[in-house]
Amino acid sequence: MASNKGIAIVIMGVSGAGKSTIGAMLAQVMNARFLDADDYHPQSNKGIPLTDEDRFPWLETLRDALRVSLVNGETVVLGCSALQKHYRQILRCADPNYVPAAASCAVSFVLLSVDAEVLAARLEKRAAHFMPAKLLQSQLDLLQIDESEGILKVDASLHPHQTLKAIQALISSSLPHLYPNHQS
Repeated sequence: MASNKGIAIVIMGVSGAGKSTIGAMLAQVMNARFLDADDYHPQSNKGIPLTDEDRFPWLETLRDALRVSLVNGETVVLGCSALQKHYRQILRCADPNYVPAAASCAVSFVLLSVDAEVLAARLEKRAAHFMPAKLLQSQLDLLQIDESEGILKVDASLHPHQTLKAIQALISSSLPHLYPNHQS
């Protein structure tokens, strides 16, 4: 079934999981545009634990950016924490044809799963990032995964190229309509 409808893949997870690195790599191999959600945070959101009041305008801005790509028939990869189900719901609404609880949506999610110790070590190495390691636990506490959402999950403690290959295989097998030209 051919469609000019765009697709969006959200590479999600806590800080240090590799969203920016893996998301940019995936966008490159998919010939897609990469959006880094961190670039959309207002300065007031940086370096502090965020409340829903802080997050909702940010998520709505991301939703709107995704919608432009989807409406224009583009493929876009977004690196975004998307830690809770209601945050992901806002992003799913970027699909103008999205019906809640429907099986099909132009916005799909891939969770980069990494042990807390590995995450902490990664965060300690990247001192220039606005997300301090001390906030990692708050993100881990917020992370909610509902199996009914169909979120793809990949071990992101591997080398980035191995993680990318795992994502490509997952997308190819689980969401072939989103990634029809993938060859393993």
